[in-house]
Parts: sequence; structure tokens; C-alpha cells
Amino acid sequence: MYAYEGSGVDRLAPLPSCVKRGDSVFEQARERILAALEVAAEAHGADIVDVEVVGTAKAPTVRVRVDHADPELPAISLDEVGAHSRWIGEVLDFVDPFPGTYTMEVSSPGLARPLRRRQDFERFAGQTVSVALVPGEGRRKYTGVLVGMEGDDVVLDCDGERCALPFEQLRSAKLKPSFDEIGK
Repeated sequence: MYAYEGSGVDRLAPLPSCVKRGDSVFEQARERILAALEVAAEAHGADIVDVEVVGTAKAPTVRVRVDHADPELPAISLDEVGAHSRWIGEVLDFVDPFPGTYTMEVSSPGLARPLRRRQDFERFAGQTVSVALVPGEGRRKYTGVLVGMEGDDVVLDCDGERCALPFEQLRSAKLKPSFDEIGK
């Protein structure tokens, strides 16, 4: 019996039994894992910054980036990441995302922290970010100072030009650390 039965984690939709990289089943696995971890994270004072599923169908790797839920706390320590790894592993065992073995990696968000939720784009306003949009017409990559959210758009200042990017069109976004400021 897992500690997460009855917590909402057990009510998530079952995963397909076949995991293939090319048909977005990895993305389905990612979404299911992310949903389960976010439910469990509240009880542990954790913020699930991001989940990645990479590798092959025979050897998938689940990468989880975790931080403190309270943004006022200092950066998460290696010991704290290690402590979170235990319950994250239990949740993944409960969700059982793959028909076989997989590798789990748990880490801090790092300096190039991924941004995926609307509140992330508000929280890190004023910082330099790089953003990639889903394939389509026109420009797909942007780097600029994050202004924040305006309606359904992520707004950047790209060299003095205002860029409003539809949130739903984001493929990836992350902080772009300035190594000039580190160590000063």
C-alpha cells in the first residue's frame, strides 16, 4: 500500500501500456507524472518545477526538478533534493508510468530554471529569459527581459522591442543566467 492512495494521485487516468517516443506517449507520461507529483508535493512543501521524460522506450529517464514551495526560502540544497527523492520515487512507483524499468533523476532547478506556469512568468519578471515557440510561421526563438504576463501573453523586452508571445504557443522557456553577476 502506497502512502499516496486516496490523496488524489490514484484518481489520475491510466497510462497507455505502450511507450513510444515518436507518438507523444512520452508527453502523455510526462503529463501524468507531473500531475501526480504536483498533488503529492503540497504535503512536502515542494514545488515541482518541471518533469522531463527522455531516452528510449526501452530505457526511459524521468528527470524531476524540485524546489521549495515557498519562494522566500533560499535555494534548495543537495540534502533537501535527496530527501525529496524518496517521496518522488514512491509517487513514480505508484503511478507506474512505464512497462518495465526506467531511470529517475531528481535535481534542483539550476541557474537556467525552466518556466512552465503562468505564475513562473510573473515571479521571475525582470530576469533575462530564452523562449522557444512551437513550430509555425515566423520567428520561434526569443531572448529578452521578462516583463510578465499580460492576459494570455508572455511579454518580453527584446532589445527595447516589446514582444508579446502567446502562452499556449510556448514550447520551452527558461531563465538565462548572467555569469557576469555571479560572484560579485
